[in-house]
Amino acid sequence: GAGVISIKSGREIDTMARAGRIVFDTLELMRTLVRPGLSTEDLDREAEAFIRSHPGATPSFKGLYDFPKTLCTSIDEEIVHGIPSPKRVLHEGSIVSVDVGVCVDGLHADSATTIPVGRVAPDVQRLLDVTERSLYAGIAAARSGNHVGDIGNAVQRVAEGAGFGVVRELVGHGIGTRFHEEPQIPNFGVPKRGPQLKPGMTLAIEPMITIGSPATRTLTDKWTVVTQDGSLSAHFEHTVVVTEGEARILTK
Repeated sequence: GAGVISIKSGREIDTMARAGRIVFDTLELMRTLVRPGLSTEDLDREAEAFIRSHPGATPSFKGLYDFPKTLCTSIDEEIVHGIPSPKRVLHEGSIVSVDVGVCVDGLHADSATTIPVGRVAPDVQRLLDVTERSLYAGIAAARSGNHVGDIGNAVQRVAEGAGFGVVRELVGHGIGTRFHEEPQIPNFGVPKRGPQLKPGMTLAIEPMITIGSPATRTLTDKWTVVTQDGSLSAHFEHTVVVTEGEARILTK
């Protein structure tokens, strides 16, 4: 939809940056923990305890649309919204996308990274590198005066230019007092189309990129989105605030 896109005050941005710092530190912790033999439940338990160890900080995902956990953990062909489970054990050579949100004083920040489990094949590492590069291309396009279409176009050019697929059904989003706000931010698009970006808009930009076809389906758990062809998928995300110049990353 084309609802109103909120402009955040300096105080709100400071609070989102506080939440974003905890998000960043949580993902750094996950990076140190990920190894073969660990379950995604193990990661979730550590992440929740770490977030709650910060006074006033709570996990954004837990209870959001009735999601049961702190993290989304999506392994290999899983694109997003994988539910942590003691049954999902990490194996050498796999990749796991870890997506986490934190709420501080009623404001949210959201970030994701895809972590290799042990050593991964060169083509898998290339998927991670290109997906992360596409995220930074999208962030570079998130400037005042540009449009939402410029972000998607920048992501798409990097990802498809490397021969990878861009997932169409899932999008980035505005973020703030609600976890999902206007606008929706597709990872493809036409420059100068869509809502215009203005200073103080806070956006979660999140490319989801596949080695094979970008077509998706949702598992019977009603949450986990996977590639239809079983090809690997990577996911990288930052929350940023639009400024007159370069967007400021709040999840760093």
